[in-house]
Amino acid sequence: MSNSAFQRVTLPPMDEHNQKLLSHVHPPDWVNPKPADCYDLVVIGAGTAGLVVAAGAAGLGLGLKVALIEKHLMGGDCLNVGCVPSKCVIRSSRVVADIREAKPFGINPPEHIDVDFPAVMARMRKLRAGISHVDSAPRFQKLGVDVFLGEGRFTDKNKIQVGDRVLKYKKAVIATGARAARLSTPGIEEAGYLTNETVFSLTTQPQRLAVIGGGPIGSELAQAFQRLGTQVVLFHRGAHILNKEDDDAAEIVQNVLQREGIRLVLGSQLRRVEKTPEGKKIHFLTCTGKEESVIVDEILAGAGRVPNVDGLNLEAVGVEYDRRKGVIVNDYLQTTNPDIYAAGDICMNWKFTHAADAAARIVIKNTLFSPFGMGRYKLSNLVMPWVTFTDPEIAHVGMYEQEAQEKGFDINTIKIDFSHVDRAIADGETEGFLKILHKKGSDEILGATIVARHAGEMISEVTTAIVNKIGLSKLSSVIHPYPTQAECIKKAADAYRRTLLTPTSKKLLGLLTKFS
Repeated sequence: MSNSAFQRVTLPPMDEHNQKLLSHVHPPDWVNPKPADCYDLVVIGAGTAGLVVAAGAAGLGLGLKVALIEKHLMGGDCLNVGCVPSKCVIRSSRVVADIREAKPFGINPPEHIDVDFPAVMARMRKLRAGISHVDSAPRFQKLGVDVFLGEGRFTDKNKIQVGDRVLKYKKAVIATGARAARLSTPGIEEAGYLTNETVFSLTTQPQRLAVIGGGPIGSELAQAFQRLGTQVVLFHRGAHILNKEDDDAAEIVQNVLQREGIRLVLGSQLRRVEKTPEGKKIHFLTCTGKEESVIVDEILAGAGRVPNVDGLNLEAVGVEYDRRKGVIVNDYLQTTNPDIYAAGDICMNWKFTHAADAAARIVIKNTLFSPFGMGRYKLSNLVMPWVTFTDPEIAHVGMYEQEAQEKGFDINTIKIDFSHVDRAIADGETEGFLKILHKKGSDEILGATIVARHAGEMISEVTTAIVNKIGLSKLSSVIHPYPTQAECIKKAADAYRRTLLTPTSKKLLGLLTKFS
């Protein structure tokens, strides 16, 4: 059987861990199956959104014929070059930070911390390979999904070609994701630079690293590399890093990065890059217009994502798209072709793994169930939390203050500083806060931001409250174990309850407190 669609891939370094990874997510001996006469659902892209759609549809027990196409690595960015490897490296960097900051806890740290960078990266590769079976081609084959490795492109109405295979379908889903944006700075292509797609293949630690972009990816990796012993300079066009986050939250993280030795060049403009014997020389303008330069060993681009629309031949099937925004979808994740849907980074502003997962579940319902009168599900109904995994982390859900005001809400803000949370004091992690927005005159929660070392572990309680319309009054009655940092949520709820007290009840409460 011909298998011309298949292209073998490599992932440096080709050690035992990456070989194991590839045996799962792009097996070198894979043979694409003979296509079914017609598929109920064909999914292009085996990142989070595509995997969830394919597994969900095949697992319904309805005997549906499902095909999944992936041209590179199953698991997409999250497993291979995103969430999983980055959090492994971040964890190692936190260990270094804990050792360096041990003195206030009565522990005398060594004068020199020996960071074995190749071992840090080998650990990451080992852990990544260890969990990759969940996203593997053999596993999905066992789930009843026909897996095709190769580049899929639309050729005609309800037809997709993968090499010499033609797949006919009733419904199709585009889940091809996004990739790191290329940099246009003169000379940078010739000098060479890393992205999230290549940085985790490093085996030698760069002594000097320039990070371009102070968004989540740039800030997370800048801090991790600095902690591991690389001298980092972070360039950002904005006046402060993480400028899409709450200003107070971003300021805390920015101060931490500077305190840890990262050089922040804010309001900067890159002019050109040149390759010199000493390294890669970056010429830039500071926020005051002064021209300066810095020499580094590596450059890491963390300045945005662009959708993977190339090669799909979307014009052939009437699917509209924008090269910057991606595939155009309505609130039901349906494209301009009613038989084709999209999910994940290819079409959404929320470029998170959990957002792709949630969108995929909407697509399953709308492609398979809505034709039977079971209702249609909307992307706009989702309540989406997210986390920036710096240290401390920034976790957010719902609206920001400015956003709520722009939408016409009259709001109150409750802020609990972690310097007033006993467990945070005991942990030495008082540099953070919880901020909750609620409607004025109501306990309805509109949004929340948490800045803490484990903020991502706490935000789900507030998300649950928003989704289930649980107000601050009811949260106040929830018993939180003491001492925990999540107690900040109860403190915020209690602060709201105190605003409801009448002068008489306040006086009575004061007396009870006095004599208790």
